[in-house]
Amino acid sequence: MADTAANHTVDQYISGMVLSATGDALGYRNGIWEFCHSGEQIHEDLKQLGGLQKIKVKVPDWIISDDTVLHIATAEALATGKPVGDELFSTIAENYKKACVLDMRDRAPGLTTTSAVHKLRPNVPKGYTIPFNPRGGGCGAAMRAMCIGLRFPRQEQLSELISVGIESGRMTHHHPTGFLGSLTSALFTSYAVQGKPVIEWGAGLLETLPKAMEYIKSVGRHVEDNIQQWSYFVDRWTDYLKQRKIEDGQSQPDFPENFGVKERDAFYKSLSFAGWGGASGHDAPMIAYDALLGAGDDWTEFCSRAMFHSGDSDSTAVIGACWWGVLYGFQGVPENNYKHVEYHDRIVKLAEKLFELSG
Repeated sequence: MADTAANHTVDQYISGMVLSATGDALGYRNGIWEFCHSGEQIHEDLKQLGGLQKIKVKVPDWIISDDTVLHIATAEALATGKPVGDELFSTIAENYKKACVLDMRDRAPGLTTTSAVHKLRPNVPKGYTIPFNPRGGGCGAAMRAMCIGLRFPRQEQLSELISVGIESGRMTHHHPTGFLGSLTSALFTSYAVQGKPVIEWGAGLLETLPKAMEYIKSVGRHVEDNIQQWSYFVDRWTDYLKQRKIEDGQSQPDFPENFGVKERDAFYKSLSFAGWGGASGHDAPMIAYDALLGAGDDWTEFCSRAMFHSGDSDSTAVIGACWWGVLYGFQGVPENNYKHVEYHDRIVKLAEKLFELSG
């Protein structure tokens, strides 16, 4: 099998990680835009600020949210180079606990995540596991998993990506809709590193989900609970790919003739579980993917679609901006958007370490 990730570069890793944080800060806007339920209002606010080109993403006006704090926590665990297994999983769990205790002020962490983290016991054997949660389908696992695809970008590393994607996800979101979102964020990041055409990603996900089920069965933890709740994620993604007419992984996506801010808000809401687009594990990566399909290499258009909408805008942004950065680097991105993003230097060092470990 050809190694399609053989030619990836450290610059791709840096731009992916840094722009992920940038997207988070932009979509969050210190909570103002994440919790604004009108994309038109956000775009009006953006216009009053002088447009995206004028925004200087730096503290205190543009802090990162819980999304990037937890993404960093995942990345720092992966950067230890520990092999996939209990020791790595315990390190990830320990990092999540530390992040929630030390670095969540004003960052709006999700209730599912914070309550689950209290149950983690990383110093106890299998203490990274929590019970199945019938209400654990939120996007909190998906928003912190992109770096897994940077650590395991190769086709022959898919089993490792699946294992870490699922186990890191169900440390807080032990429900297929939640942890399959984590797997999707990681998988699509690996596709970006491989240079896989974006139109093929959704079909690739559907081909991967049976392997994810095999993993769940092989581990043997809450198997029946997961089987019973599995179909929602699969069905929603199948429906979405059919709507965009890309279920074959070859056709060009079909977008409505009129698909402006208002229309996108309505569409994102239609994808959602409970009316807030991007708030669940299935639709956060889905909206990020839709934005990538529609915007191509245009940073401004991508931000308009992925970050400035009526849903969970920082979560769709933190995911999609990582993919965009891996694919397109800093091309066309104003330096003031990313040069001073919070934790910039820490994130760059993590990207360099993940690149080194990726081989």
